[in-house]
Amino acid sequence: MEKFKGALVVGFLRLFALLPWRVVQAVGAALGWLMWRLPNRSREVARINLEKCFPELEKSALEDLLRRSLMDIGRTLTESACAWIWPAEKSLRLVRDVEGLEVLHSALASGKGVVGITSHLGNWEVLNHFYCSQCKPIIFYRPPKLKAVDELLQKQRVQMGNRVAPSTKEGILSVIKEVRKGGAVGIPADPEPSRSSGVFVPFCAIQALTSKFVPGMLAGGKAVGVFLHAVRLPDGSGYKVILEAAPEAMYSDDTETAVAAMSGVIEKYVRAYPSQYMWTMKRFKKRPDGEKKWY
Repeated sequence: MEKFKGALVVGFLRLFALLPWRVVQAVGAALGWLMWRLPNRSREVARINLEKCFPELEKSALEDLLRRSLMDIGRTLTESACAWIWPAEKSLRLVRDVEGLEVLHSALASGKGVVGITSHLGNWEVLNHFYCSQCKPIIFYRPPKLKAVDELLQKQRVQMGNRVAPSTKEGILSVIKEVRKGGAVGIPADPEPSRSSGVFVPFCAIQALTSKFVPGMLAGGKAVGVFLHAVRLPDGSGYKVILEAAPEAMYSDDTETAVAAMSGVIEKYVRAYPSQYMWTMKRFKKRPDGEKKWY
């Protein structure tokens, strides 16, 4: 049954990727609008997250942000389906503007390992192709449950000659080894880790359990950190890739200081493009001791 489901999903993705770009976006927006209109768990998770992170918003403004967020999540889903099927060069043509590319070039020329840091903002599948067009990193990812889909993503995500590493013990070790020998890696820094692997630091004025993994690799200047995001342009024509050097505080040997600095950069981008963040993710599932669960 699982093999059949996987083949069905991959077949649907291949058919969907044949649609014109504007239709792909329209379908995604429509799916997101339905998520907003119809009762569902993802909508409620997003609503809770937005209420907690933007308490200053009036009820009507909060509802509008919820609607726009779910529509953008729908767009990200359908756009990513294309990035999973198309040749990488076709996805790269959707990158209309790049800001801060010199930051990555400087990091690559440093002779140290480079840690590309991103989050679930904008379109990280297109960002993957862009990053891999600039160097040959190992991309850290969480494998999907369906084997056929995992095999498809592994194939699509290495089109530029890079490698991928699943979020397993072996994958983590391969990423660490790559950085230590001066290579490049790409890591999403915002998934909630286990309690032993993270510390609580502010994110949108909320205490959020945040991974120590990336700051641990940068501590003491052992590697160079670069933030990367691909945000959707207002006219829907494609994306702007933004790169930024990791702040000095991220290289601190004090774990909480470094993790808080990383969280602060991610928050800056989320506040700049609030509807493009994946608010349906249970980012605040684990709470500090004594605090009630949200979801």
